[in-house]
Amino acid sequence: MTEYDYEALGLVAGLEIHQQLDTATKLFCQCPTELRDPDASTRRFTRYLHPTRSELGELDDAAVEESRVDREFEYLAYDTTCLVEEDDEPPHELDAEALETTLEVAQLMDMHPVDQAHVMRKIVVDGSNTTGFQRSSLIATDGEIETSEGTVGIEDMLLEEESAQRVAETDDGVRYSLDRLGIPLVEIGTSPDISSPEQALEAAERIGMLLRSTGKVKRGLGTIRQDVNVSIEDGARVEIKGVQSLDDIDDIVRNEVARQAELVEIRDELADRDASVGDVEDVTGVFEDTDSGVIAGALNAGGSVTAVPLYGFDGIVGREIAPDRRLGTELSDHAKRHGAGGIFHTDELPAYGVTEDEVVALREAVGAGPEDAVAIVAAETEIAEAAIEAAAERAETALEAVPEETRGANDDGTTRYLRPLPGAARMYPETDVPPVEPDPSEVPEPELLTEKVDRYQEEYDLGEGLAEQVAYGKYMPLFEDVVAEGISASDASGGSSDSSDGVDPTLAATTLESTLTELRRDDVPVENLTDEHLNGVLEMVEDGDLPNEGVGDLLTALAEAPDRAPEEAAEEEGLGGADEGEVREAVVEVVERNEAQVTEEGMQAFSGLMGECMGALRGKADGDLVSELLREEIQKRA
Repeated sequence: MTEYDYEALGLVAGLEIHQQLDTATKLFCQCPTELRDPDASTRRFTRYLHPTRSELGELDDAAVEESRVDREFEYLAYDTTCLVEEDDEPPHELDAEALETTLEVAQLMDMHPVDQAHVMRKIVVDGSNTTGFQRSSLIATDGEIETSEGTVGIEDMLLEEESAQRVAETDDGVRYSLDRLGIPLVEIGTSPDISSPEQALEAAERIGMLLRSTGKVKRGLGTIRQDVNVSIEDGARVEIKGVQSLDDIDDIVRNEVARQAELVEIRDELADRDASVGDVEDVTGVFEDTDSGVIAGALNAGGSVTAVPLYGFDGIVGREIAPDRRLGTELSDHAKRHGAGGIFHTDELPAYGVTEDEVVALREAVGAGPEDAVAIVAAETEIAEAAIEAAAERAETALEAVPEETRGANDDGTTRYLRPLPGAARMYPETDVPPVEPDPSEVPEPELLTEKVDRYQEEYDLGEGLAEQVAYGKYMPLFEDVVAEGISASDASGGSSDSSDGVDPTLAATTLESTLTELRRDDVPVENLTDEHLNGVLEMVEDGDLPNEGVGDLLTALAEAPDRAPEEAAEEEGLGGADEGEVREAVVEVVERNEAQVTEEGMQAFSGLMGECMGALRGKADGDLVSELLREEIQKRA
């Protein structure tokens, strides 16, 4: 990929970070914030959504374009789904736990809370909310973070409700699951202070670390999303939605800079060619006997083929503007919005069953010469007409400028067209929710993850690597809880400490970070394990009811049958701790069974017999105790 001079191009970028909060209930109702399998839904209902006017009587361009696509939205409801989620009851008051967590984040970014927070409605008619809008409230402004390339301002932080989860495309529209709808979400917007792809990645990583420092954010795929705003001096502001992985942000910025730079070059070249876009025409007759499966399929279903001549565009429609994406791909993205599968264009034809003779006839039908290009759509007649009109409009834009628009992030670091940029007309007050006055005075400032790493090493005597794994891992809040009473196995100086009730920090850390990772690699369904399972297993070890060696076996048993309590599972699986008498009895049995080997080899027989003893005890005894007793029994006979 070409590495551009970002300063010379005038790169300006900003971030919007969306992070789900780990609260007990949703933002405007008392429903749980846990996700479920769509198959667990108990009923379904459908809606059709339409844009509404703002307080000034204006319609938002993005909402209008979204509404042009006639779709039915189907929603999966669950046994906990309430009337608020279905939009059959007004929302309740703003969740206090979510507000407190938002204020914690604000402190970490040196932000200033607003005096009074008002809930607003933001028009969204893509079906992701049953209401046709998303509720959002400004909580804090004017903060900053530091990066190696300079300070990045934090303009604002909003507390809003998460959208419904898109489950599938249907014949009539889109299916959504309501379990995600309403989960509290913070949206953090930076100032346009970012001037390189590397700085964009560093700023996102810093914000992510600050969010996780609260210990009150959800973890896992889909719980955090990054939107990136990118522009260059001769280009336009483009909002890229839904970057799932932090590691993709620098590539997203690089590819968007490349895309805009190429579009600027295309604009200038089209101007030199005096290019223009012709009128849309029906060219179905050209393809009456076609061998193209796509076109024949549309015609056999009663559809038609529409075309638009692109005068002066020859060789331009097929020009690459980002990895594996061309100007023709941009035209196709717009056509797809209206139900078409995409477009064909003469820069790529003959191909796909379209012959050279058909290309010649197509050019003649629309009056296109050798310097021109032609784009076509084959689909149901109404769809074909709307789709080719959309492609023609995008071609018109290519003559003038890089369009301001909202784009979606692809897995390969490229982007695709979604809709026009939204404007102020999409916002209006939510009159059903009373305003609140945020009070940060009693909100403690969270400890940074970097500070936790240092503390875990000093206070709990964890190695640097393990301390970092725990601090940055998803189980950090649980680790803090189980060791909260102090260090039970040994104090910081290595001496015995009997005064604490907390779980041994090293045991907790290795279980949560190493043992679970090993079980996951062995295809144990560790996702079934709850905090209660993990806490219970660690407490059993601490209380002497389970040896360290039995932790993996018990966690496996619980993961495979999660309805049981740890004590119950341990008893059913025979994993409870054996007392010293039982351990000695097992050791003696092993030694006597191998008496000849012990007599001949003496203590050299220890290693082989140790494994046999542990196998006989099936994880019921601590290895140190088994080792001690085995040595005693061998010495008696040696």
